[in-house]
Amino acid sequence: MSLILLPGAVTVFIPFVLVSLSSFLFGPMTQLSNYVLVLIASLILIYIGLFLLGTTILLFLRIGQGTPAPWDPPKHLVVRGPYRYVRNPMILGVLLVLLGETLMFWSVVLLVWTFVFLAANLAYFPLIEEKQLRRRFGAVYDEYAVHVPRWIPRRTPWHQPNPDSPNNFQNR
Repeated sequence: MSLILLPGAVTVFIPFVLVSLSSFLFGPMTQLSNYVLVLIASLILIYIGLFLLGTTILLFLRIGQGTPAPWDPPKHLVVRGPYRYVRNPMILGVLLVLLGETLMFWSVVLLVWTFVFLAANLAYFPLIEEKQLRRRFGAVYDEYAVHVPRWIPRRTPWHQPNPDSPNNFQNR
């Protein structure tokens, strides 16, 4: 349930409430885009975002043995799949879904929500999340954070230089 709760609230429930409320208060402010290319671009963004969300949630379950929810965090640091390119692919997936929804419905309200969500995460990750990860995983996380950027993906996947290291991510 917690797997669906957080991303679902951010990408489905809150946008639905915002669009519904703004339409109720101000009249129809949202419409399905009339431009085929905009609709195609929005569907591509949503698809890529959902793929990232699904992949990262499965990695949290299988490798991390936890969930994205703060009350059930991963027990092991996940450095596979998209996490070898960027430290926060799940949030990037959510942002892509939100941008796709914003384009699809041509909605200023959803664009504002996307920026609010982005701003909150730009503050949350360095101030709270990364401190918790350092406490939980120590030097292993520090090494990972040095090599893998927080938001803009690397061009090539990061590989731990010493596969025989006792802190090898693949052993976790």
